[in-house]
Amino acid sequence: MEFICNTEEDTVKFGQKLATFAKKGDVFALYGTLGMGKTVLSRAFIQKLCDTSEVPSPTFTLLQIYNSPKFPIYHFDLYRLKSPEEIFEIGMEEAIYDGVSLIEWPEKMGGYIPKKSFKINILPYKKGRKIIIDSELLEQKQRLEQIDK
Repeated sequence: MEFICNTEEDTVKFGQKLATFAKKGDVFALYGTLGMGKTVLSRAFIQKLCDTSEVPSPTFTLLQIYNSPKFPIYHFDLYRLKSPEEIFEIGMEEAIYDGVSLIEWPEKMGGYIPKKSFKINILPYKKGRKIIIDSELLEQKQRLEQIDK
């Protein structure tokens, strides 16, 4: 499924839409080079579900946790990981089962990326971005069909 975001505001709206779609146990793996909008999307997602205006990037802390009324939200930024095994030191396993995870730079996880992840690729497109979202699992593919309705 593809979405075109011509402005940062479009990316915010997509993040908010994704938040209303999310359910406990979801993992969103956010791919894209520096400046593509991974943090913008994550911030909009978190602000939609939590009563907070302050959503700092977890670039230096690796993880920020937010409590929404439905589930905890784990916002990971793995850019600074030196090895995939470091994910076990920051509580990745618990997060994947306990709430909803937003993972920036998931490629740093190597082979540990959960199969149940929604893979979100943010790519440059004309003057904006193209967001491609997919999953390997049939149940999740079926859920994705409902996101634009």
